[in-house]
Amino acid sequence: MYTKSVSKSESLVRRIDIVLPVYNEEDILAASVKTLKQFLKQNCHHTWQIVIADNASTDSTARVAKLLVAQFPEVGYLYIPLKGRGRALRHVWLRSDADIVSYMDIDLSTDLSCFMPMIDEIVSGRADIVSGSRYKKGAKVKRGLKREVLSRGYIGIMKAMFQCHFSDAQCGFKAVSRRAVQALVPLIENQGWFFDAELLLLAEHFGFTVAEVPVTWTDDLDSRVKIAQTVSEHFMGLLRMRLAFTTGLTPEPAKLTSASAVRELVLNFQ
Repeated sequence: MYTKSVSKSESLVRRIDIVLPVYNEEDILAASVKTLKQFLKQNCHHTWQIVIADNASTDSTARVAKLLVAQFPEVGYLYIPLKGRGRALRHVWLRSDADIVSYMDIDLSTDLSCFMPMIDEIVSGRADIVSGSRYKKGAKVKRGLKREVLSRGYIGIMKAMFQCHFSDAQCGFKAVSRRAVQALVPLIENQGWFFDAELLLLAEHFGFTVAEVPVTWTDDLDSRVKIAQTVSEHFMGLLRMRLAFTTGLTPEPAKLTSASAVRELVLNFQ
């Protein structure tokens, strides 16, 4: 069990939202939510809420989610009528009033023991954004050779293009402060798998502190990710951002951080 003393700054954290983006996950949704809920109940000393973000599922995901909401007051459900993990996170994070928002893959590929160390980096003020890393010293990873080669090649290209300091952009395990969400998420153009990388690149570009925690991670053999399509999406995203950074086309986040501006963006996104 994860335990630690609570500082004065930590007591100011009103709530942490843990978002679970899902698309046609009727088979594992209930078990994963119950596992996560039990973990948080035993290990998280902050107030927390689990939010199921349904990306236009066509199976019984909605029915299962609504049953979980009726059973557990700590679980919420939001239906998004279009697909895209980035769209789901943007939709929920911009509407949330939690002090820290986070997300993880519904298959719980990342061991939950890595969650509280990630949250503590933000609570302590050491970071604005924290990402799980499968390449940081101490990480334990089980995955196929093909995905390993593609992932390492991708981060190598990203480092060459942007001189970024993070080691893993695509691990589905991240936490973000309210300040960083309001400043950066409205700037993100991608609504799919490149959302994570764009968030981290924007954060470093504008001087937000990005930290990583090593994770214990097991590859999901039933992953819905279409590798060829995802690779294309990522490279197009990298080229777009490289052009924006070098030409000064990326808007400053300061122009979007007022409460009224965020509310306007949220309304326009509905």
